[in-house]
Amino acid sequence: MPDLQPSPAADATPAPSLAQRQAQVVQALQAVLPPAALLWTDEQTTPYECDGLTAYRQRPMAVALPETEAQVRAVLQTCHALGVPVVARGAGTGLSGGALPHERGVTLSLARFNRILAIDPLARTARVQCGVRNLAISEAAAPHGLYYAPDPSSQIACTIGGNVAENSGGVHCLKYGLTLHNVLAVKGFSVEGEPVEFGGAALDAPGYDLLALVVGSEGMLAVTTEVTVRLLPKPLLARCIMASFADVRAAGAAVASVIAAGIIPAGLEMMDGPMTRAVEGFVHAGYDLDAAAILLCESDGTPEEVAEEIERMSGVLLAAGATKIAVSGSEAERLKFWSGRKNAFPASGRISPDYMCMDSTIPRRRLADILEAIAQMEHKYGLRCCNVFHAGDGNLHPLILFDANDPDQLERCERFGADILETSVAMGGTITGEHGVGVEKLNSMCVQFTAAENAQMLALKHAFDPAEGLNPGKLIPTLARCAEYGKPVVRGGRLPFPELERF
Repeated sequence: MPDLQPSPAADATPAPSLAQRQAQVVQALQAVLPPAALLWTDEQTTPYECDGLTAYRQRPMAVALPETEAQVRAVLQTCHALGVPVVARGAGTGLSGGALPHERGVTLSLARFNRILAIDPLARTARVQCGVRNLAISEAAAPHGLYYAPDPSSQIACTIGGNVAENSGGVHCLKYGLTLHNVLAVKGFSVEGEPVEFGGAALDAPGYDLLALVVGSEGMLAVTTEVTVRLLPKPLLARCIMASFADVRAAGAAVASVIAAGIIPAGLEMMDGPMTRAVEGFVHAGYDLDAAAILLCESDGTPEEVAEEIERMSGVLLAAGATKIAVSGSEAERLKFWSGRKNAFPASGRISPDYMCMDSTIPRRRLADILEAIAQMEHKYGLRCCNVFHAGDGNLHPLILFDANDPDQLERCERFGADILETSVAMGGTITGEHGVGVEKLNSMCVQFTAAENAQMLALKHAFDPAEGLNPGKLIPTLARCAEYGKPVVRGGRLPFPELERF
């Protein structure tokens, strides 16, 4: 079977140098963008060299910052005509290198698309531009007694367009679903600059379910400019249980017990001892520092519903071995409990120069098994790991602590992360839950999927983008990469991503 990535056509004409190519592209984009909407010097483009995955960096050839859909369309048409790849970028909070720039490409920043276009309280929908922050949607809907349910930990900064690209979740995804379950329509442009629309205001749209295909496609199929989301009524009351456990296996078993009891909490999160200690020193959330693990279990609804569910969950948790139970007595205390969970990532920055956040998913019944496996990996790779995750749906977020200034630590960190992903697959899980594949998990795609499956995904990509001009080299590995997987990577000062070098 041939390599999944097409080879460039033979051409006797020498390829232009990077400087020549940059001059050509900048000149073409200057004709369609205002002066303040185009960046190309090293000083200007360095802030765009990575997303939240800082281990891999690459400056783009140019950065376009359009303000109108006409300008987005012009940028895409120009780049398509020149054969220049385009990488769409939101707030840059992604954690898998999905917005890693292309050295010979254009980064299309959509940060200026930050307007809420309409809120319909009767239909319970909001129509927003892609650069609107996740939390801003709920803030705008609050006067109507509504909110937007998906709430990733980065919700104060991440944008709805980025949420669509990665199918983001959050601490309440167990009950209210991921981005896919809360988005009705997506509008944008194809790689050629043609308008496209997926989904619609109706409960179902004619034809194939392309909305489900686009959500989570990591900017490889289209550039999103507008999103219509579903809004929900704000619950009358919410209360949170903080349960302590003397060992992680008991905590993992408690998660399964809650679900087995027929309870679907509004949120069900778990943190191990190292994570709670890091967080408590940062936000002082009142966590039990003697616990090997804590669970945060939230109930929302009417006061009567919440009281009944809190009582049931408390009983299940105590029967499962909880050593201590604390229930929030006020909204302020509930938010305090959650502030620790939502600040787990920045709290880790206080105890380590760098961290790499993994994102795998396993069956709930294997939570204790994977945590014990990760503990063994800490000794194997000589690195610490703090664990925080969406326990209710088995979505892990191990934070591997390391120093990026030490090449040996970075290599061990990468192997540690790959080991977690492979172990998750072996336990019946997947290599990603909500952070996407990007460039971080390209190798692990070779573990999760067969060559035929990767080829089928590439065929879907080609149906939208035959020349692979949108976010090339991400998500889908080459057959050559899969053949080489497991062999040592010799960096030599270059990014280990040959998929990015074909343009």
